[in-house]
Amino acid sequence: MSKQFGQILQQAKKMQEKLVKLQEEVANKTVEAQSGGGMVSCVVNGKQEVLSLKISEEIWEEKDKELLEDLVMAAINEGLDKSREMLQEEMAKVTGGMQMPFGM
Repeated sequence: MSKQFGQILQQAKKMQEKLVKLQEEVANKTVEAQSGGGMVSCVVNGKQEVLSLKISEEIWEEKDKELLEDLVMAAINEGLDKSREMLQEEMAKVTGGMQMPFGM
């Protein structure tokens, strides 16, 4: 094995270690998303888990089941999108913007 190839493997190992550490750090970070002007809000972590969901009293007064379902779905989808964006931004710091396959 050439010295250059050995260095590449060592760099790859360091990058992998950084990515594992990043996964652990991002898992503890959260983002918040809202829909319906704040009638529904949720908090999502870096592991794509919904940690909380809040529904305002105002929406209950409307008694519109379909509207509530749509707002809950919109808030959760927005939260998941923000969580993925957060993860990509943090990964770009580690990888220098190089796109890498990444699953959690």
